[in-house]
Amino acid sequence: MSQLSSLEDLGTAANVPSPQAEAPVHVQKLDKFGRAYATGKRKDAVARVWVKPGSGKIIVNDKDYTAYFARPVLQMVLRQPIVATSRDGQFDVIATVAGGGLSGQAGAVRHGISKALTYYEPGLRAVLKKGGFLTRDSRTVERKKYGKAKARRSFQFSKR
Repeated sequence: MSQLSSLEDLGTAANVPSPQAEAPVHVQKLDKFGRAYATGKRKDAVARVWVKPGSGKIIVNDKDYTAYFARPVLQMVLRQPIVATSRDGQFDVIATVAGGGLSGQAGAVRHGISKALTYYEPGLRAVLKKGGFLTRDSRTVERKKYGKAKARRSFQFSKR
């Protein structure tokens, strides 16, 4: 670093653009099979998701997603990132999900699909970020406290 001897030198030194000011460049991340991998999380559920070009099949824990997630709302949640990026029928999705309940698992797979799509096609990041699909929903169940029936619920009070 050069020595500063006057205020003019300080002014010119401050105008040098720092290398950290540039926006991060997102590049395609694929494994040796041409798939993009990502981990999605929601509540206590963790999903491992692989995305590759294909006919639009979505497989969750070796079952079709309509068989694994029977409720139409959960199926809709799962397909949100694919529909938002208008890539319906272009990618095959393979996911393994564990922990939590069905709602948390559907959210975890959605988060994983979103991240994997950005790794496969970095141009989709803006659309998915705007839709809120890349943000991990950090809300989890509050732990039970001692002296309480649940996390905050007290036992029934009786004066007698």
